[in-house]
Amino acid sequence: MTEPCDLPAVTARALIGERKLSPVELMDSCIGRIEKVDPAVNAIIARAFDTARVAARESEAAVMRGDELGPLHGLALGVKDLIDAKGLPTSFGSVLFADNIAAADEAIVAMLKRAGAIVVGKTNVPEWGAGGNTRNALHGATGNPFDPERSAAGSSGGSAVALAAGMVPLATGSDTGGSVRNPAAFCGVVGFRPSPGLIASNSRNMAWLQISQLGPMARNVSDACLMLSCMLDRDARDPLSAILHAGGTPVTTAYRNPPPVDLATLRIAATTDFGFAPTERAIAETFRKKIATFGSTFRSLEWTHPDCSHADEVFRVLRAVAFLGRHRDLVEKHPDKVGPNIRDNVAEGLGYSALDVARALSLQTTLYRNWQQFFGQHDFVIAPAVTISPRPWSELYPAMIDGVATKTYFHWLAMAYAVTNAGHPAVAIPAGRDGAGLPFGIQIVGPRGGDAATLAVAREIEALLGANPETARPIPDIAWLGRQPPMASRPGFRAFD
Repeated sequence: MTEPCDLPAVTARALIGERKLSPVELMDSCIGRIEKVDPAVNAIIARAFDTARVAARESEAAVMRGDELGPLHGLALGVKDLIDAKGLPTSFGSVLFADNIAAADEAIVAMLKRAGAIVVGKTNVPEWGAGGNTRNALHGATGNPFDPERSAAGSSGGSAVALAAGMVPLATGSDTGGSVRNPAAFCGVVGFRPSPGLIASNSRNMAWLQISQLGPMARNVSDACLMLSCMLDRDARDPLSAILHAGGTPVTTAYRNPPPVDLATLRIAATTDFGFAPTERAIAETFRKKIATFGSTFRSLEWTHPDCSHADEVFRVLRAVAFLGRHRDLVEKHPDKVGPNIRDNVAEGLGYSALDVARALSLQTTLYRNWQQFFGQHDFVIAPAVTISPRPWSELYPAMIDGVATKTYFHWLAMAYAVTNAGHPAVAIPAGRDGAGLPFGIQIVGPRGGDAATLAVAREIEALLGANPETARPIPDIAWLGRQPPMASRPGFRAFD
């Protein structure tokens, strides 16, 4: 029998509005699930159970009074530990910020609360979001809900695990080199990276640099659409938002329930590597098998990809610039209290010249224009979300893929940052399991600014995948997970490297 915490967000919200599900019952179910399985995976690193229960009772009272209810009324929300939620810690996974309590909500959290969502806790991240493996020296590692010895990816790993294990129906994420899409794929959930400016951020210290974007995470595309529709508002503090939404707030209904799309009209490009990503042979083979189950649905399916020349260089330099601007002081003042990923990024940034940055920006512009030309001939691109199958979290990053050394600690994220460089919207959705029996995800990449259309296509493909047991969303064994030893008991739990 389905427990309330396992209900899709759209379903739970409808039942609340119909007085068939109490927000208190839903919150108690979510908290019960956290208490049952979180010790085994360590996804929720700060709990707000008391305030969440109070808010749930207030939500229930509003239902009984017949008040107008927000679109997320009574739904439990997990907030990534890079994002402020008033009264809760924002530690960034850093020992230096262990006691940092947020004085106010970040803009998107405030919007989600206004829509009726209730924050139940903060979700784990790698230190400062640096890296695709959710582990840090403050809160420890987060394990995959399908095998706690394996990585949940990152940096939104805690959010993805909480969703997959039924702890919350909705969670926030953020994405630079795939930090929403990679953990979604590793954990069998949905993660959406929007076009820059669609979701405003008031906390980016380099606001004009577009590589990092906030995004919704959920267990299915419809839930992600519902959440996204409550995260849209013009915010003058974010210049990208101010430009994109210069005419006012976008029409939320266009994102909440995008109109159906006829897949038979679409020209699809498929790729296993975007021409440069170090994709495992086993992952490429799995992807081709998945595509074979539904590829005939489209008007056309061509194995090709946009020109991604110099993608590694562009991302490497711009990422280093972003970390240098944010973390140089921390590394210089507290070198013994920051992890290797932060140190490496700052050191790399210090090694670049203004000429290197100018070259990277020029190459990014060329790459972007190549993508626009490509999307004139193709409607969407479908690719694996990640280059590898989930590996042990004890491995800080994959140093080798198919016997070949990776170039950097984030090189294995190339399937994701190919899209980041161009600034296109992309959504990762579950597509069954890979050859190792672990969750496998695909990403659907849309045209620049085509966020609603990308989600609409993803929803249709999700339905096709869900109808086939070989490609349907995998669900972790909650009873088994609840019997696993605590993550905190595992060797290396709080180690940097």
